Amino acid sequence: MKAKKMALIMVVLILGSMTILAGCGSGSDKNTITFWTPLTGDDGAYMDQLVKDYNATEPEFKIKHVITADMYTKISTVLNSGKGVPDLAIIHADRVPGFVKQGVLEPMGAAISGQPEITEANYLPQAWATGNIEGTQYTVPLDIHSNTMYYNKDLLKQYGVESFLDDDVVTIEEMLSLQGKMEPDQYVVNDALLGWVIMAQIQNLGGDIQENGKPAVNTPVMKQAFEEVKKIADAGLMTPFGEDGYLMFQAGNVLFSTDGTWSSTAHAAVEGLNFGVTNIYSATPDKFTNRASSHLFAMLKNDQRTDEKEAGVGAFLEFIRENSLEWAKAGQIVASKQVIESPEYDQFMQSFFTSNEKEVESLYIYTYEYYPYVAEAVDTYCADIVRGNVDLDETLATMQKFVEDKIAESSGAAGTP
Repeated sequence: MKAKKMALIMVVLILGSMTILAGCGSGSDKNTITFWTPLTGDDGAYMDQLVKDYNATEPEFKIKHVITADMYTKISTVLNSGKGVPDLAIIHADRVPGFVKQGVLEPMGAAISGQPEITEANYLPQAWATGNIEGTQYTVPLDIHSNTMYYNKDLLKQYGVESFLDDDVVTIEEMLSLQGKMEPDQYVVNDALLGWVIMAQIQNLGGDIQENGKPAVNTPVMKQAFEEVKKIADAGLMTPFGEDGYLMFQAGNVLFSTDGTWSSTAHAAVEGLNFGVTNIYSATPDKFTNRASSHLFAMLKNDQRTDEKEAGVGAFLEFIRENSLEWAKAGQIVASKQVIESPEYDQFMQSFFTSNEKEVESLYIYTYEYYPYVAEAVDTYCADIVRGNVDLDETLATMQKFVEDKIAESSGAAGTP
């Protein structure tokens, strides 16, 4: 009897597992749009709320939000098998060129054809343009999420440097003016998202990360970007190597924190932290750049998705365009102009970055096909370079080869996202 009971339990478990797996795909319910996102943090809860609000309108096709920690790996798996492909997904901006090249994205034209307000004019320009490849629109933007610089108002007053913010451009030279003036265990800036900061300096210095489609990492402008930021660390003004500069800012020991727009909610939860927001510091007073990315709605190739479901996708995206003020609570720069131009949006700290045309233009999204490899190289080596732990010239050469090897590897595995 025990053996039979065990066998029955195993059958139930297996059937249950098959049901769960089937539920992850698009074929599980003809009246449900399966929607995958990589939103594993607090932002997932805000998207859950948006989906709940939309489903409450009783649409023809309800949305099933599936948060997937290793989403890109799972996308590769379902695309290769052709089974369980979601009807809709959120992908990052840097994935679009590669996905289009591999032929795994469905153009958005059919889905949004019945939604006359889903047009370029109604979204932040760089967020919309990121999904346009050779004239075809493959995505509809949800947001721009950007590197940003928070400042401690009390420390700025303590050191008498509120004037740093007068022109909204804090320069490296201004930061260096505090050398030898800081109290013990206090610092001018931390190293949060340091790789993003380096990418911003490349734009500030008039450079790029590619030349004629080839990766440009071991270049004079990349070297200069590192040298400029390294000046801060060499002067003892950057939080120590290996320390958590983000937490040091929250503890009130750092003037500037170069983390993300999404961090505003976490900083606001720290009792007694009197802070504001400005642009990432710059090597030049003439230009400032906030390296950014974007969450984009996209449809992966899926033979099981019907024309009716595509129209249902369009209806959901129109709802998001009109109602994504909820998404602003996650600290994101909403892409919909209807939302960011509303008075309600002004209550959110990130509204600073859409307060004028110059701020909007500062939100720079890299669209180079192999940007993810360049970013990985910069993130891997930037902390050691800036702290002087490695030789700059040798490491730039290593980074260049790192990227070229990654490209060669991906070319050898073409067809797999």
